[in-house]
Amino acid sequence: MADALLSPAVGGTMLAVSAGVLAYAVRDVRRNFQESRIPLMGVTGAFVFAAQMVNFSIPGTGSSGHISGAVLLAALLGPSPAFIVMAGVLLIQALFFADGGLLAWGCNLFNMAFFGCFLAYPYLFRPIAGKTLSRPRILAASLVASIVSLELGAFAVTLETLLSGITELPFGMFVAVMMPIHLAIAVGEGLATGAVLLFVRSHLPEAEELRLEEKKLSVRRLSLVLGLAALVIGGGLSLLASGKPDGLEWSMERTAGSAELESSGAFHALFARLAEFFALLPDYAFPGSESPAGTVVAGIAGVVLCLLILVACGCLICRKRSCRGGVR
Repeated sequence: MADALLSPAVGGTMLAVSAGVLAYAVRDVRRNFQESRIPLMGVTGAFVFAAQMVNFSIPGTGSSGHISGAVLLAALLGPSPAFIVMAGVLLIQALFFADGGLLAWGCNLFNMAFFGCFLAYPYLFRPIAGKTLSRPRILAASLVASIVSLELGAFAVTLETLLSGITELPFGMFVAVMMPIHLAIAVGEGLATGAVLLFVRSHLPEAEELRLEEKKLSVRRLSLVLGLAALVIGGGLSLLASGKPDGLEWSMERTAGSAELESSGAFHALFARLAEFFALLPDYAFPGSESPAGTVVAGIAGVVLCLLILVACGCLICRKRSCRGGVR
């Protein structure tokens, strides 16, 4: 979501709500997360950042979509670490690449991460995947969890926009276009999530949340594979991303006639100035240039930032746990 969709009251409320969930996740990680798995927080975040740069076309619609990554992260890390990673990825996107507004960060985090990490994963993915983790079960679990997660997130966008009341987006019409297009996107995300998890299951069964205990391999190898994949996707495959509007932009165009909405007011102006100040590569490109080199640099820079910042966050969380005498 962009800031222009939200009133300061709704944006501020969701910032507080997401901050509360984030505080819970930090406490949970401090108590339960294994320090040896901290590198995975960085590389999985970098992988999701890179994957989100690759929009795939939705046939017959003129729209495109990208994965959110919440269910995938929850399966690899657990719900609370996954939520922290999503918070970092979305903040890096908003700050340094002007992708999603700063006022809208709380909404984006809740919509894209809460439903996948704390609802779809524990209550749908885990029961469907079961203890055997067979190929059909993983694919079915990934599809169902991704569909429910994205559909809830899409509906939350329309509800937050309605409560804000600052845009000309009729609620009924907005819902009617948002839900079907995000259903199609969710199918794509579910298939991608299942494919990654099946790869991990077959070749890198270190992810404890998948309970793959046979053929144990080191976290280092899993981190290396995902880190290299992130660099390849962000610095190369991102050039192949679809240029069609994403699901939200496409829905706005069909509802209001334009995906570019103007914001007004002191709060919106303040957050706009902050975005301009921090954005190093707005829209994943060199300022004022459409050179493909800008996309490559943005992809690599984003991957490195996610890796460094999320590993640092994981170390800081676990360091505080150690200082307080927590159990390792």
